[in-house]
Amino acid sequence: MSGAGRWADLMPRLISAVVMILVGGWAVWRGGVVFDLLIAAAGGGMIWELLRMVAPHRQGVALPLGVLSMGAVLAAALMAGNWAVGLLLIPAILGAVALDIRRGIYLGFALWVVFAAYAFIWMRSTLGLDWMVWLISVVVATDVAGYFAGKTFGGPKFWPRVSPKKTWSGTSAGWIAAAVVGAIFAAQAGLGLGVVVLSVLVSMASQAGDVAESALKRKMSVKDSSALIPGHGGLFDRFDGMLGAAAMVLLVLSLWGLPGGTM
Repeated sequence: MSGAGRWADLMPRLISAVVMILVGGWAVWRGGVVFDLLIAAAGGGMIWELLRMVAPHRQGVALPLGVLSMGAVLAAALMAGNWAVGLLLIPAILGAVALDIRRGIYLGFALWVVFAAYAFIWMRSTLGLDWMVWLISVVVATDVAGYFAGKTFGGPKFWPRVSPKKTWSGTSAGWIAAAVVGAIFAAQAGLGLGVVVLSVLVSMASQAGDVAESALKRKMSVKDSSALIPGHGGLFDRFDGMLGAAAMVLLVLSLWGLPGGTM
């Protein structure tokens, strides 16, 4: 491959990255309906990608289920308690019923996507901007530290059959970086070490999300979840770590509340 060919996708990747940062950052800062619509649309898009991967012969139901998932996430955000949970179950269950293959795979991943999307909206509306910045910072720090530590130190692979590039050095560096982010946030917010522990758990969940999506693509023999984002693949490819992190936050805070505070 020539030098020009090797870098042919650089400009689309850069433009897409800038657009995602600007749009996503503005929505996170703005909150409210803007943020809710963006997150719900992203969740619906991932359901569309998921169904096209697990059952490519049933692409006709992918878009309706994606739209239904978006609506379910938005409706759940307006509800509370068991009603919200019930609404989020609908697109996952209907999709599993509609499929004739890989129903379990679809059901598991679809539940993960819709509950994680709901978790983002719940966090932004209930906990506020600061906690959203913390969550994003933990995931970004995990990714950046993992990348550079893995490249620098190498060593044993984390799970070579599923994710051949990930190493234990990079994985553990991500945990350390997340703990540092948690400690800084805790000090600024006047919270205790529970935030540090939560940050490490969120880091692990973001890594698990990345590995889970990699395993799915490997099983389905696809390179990217879709081509929605020029130069980057699909929504699932870019936000799998965020999905894992958001789902972990929703689980932990629902069970135990905020570290050092109340919800």
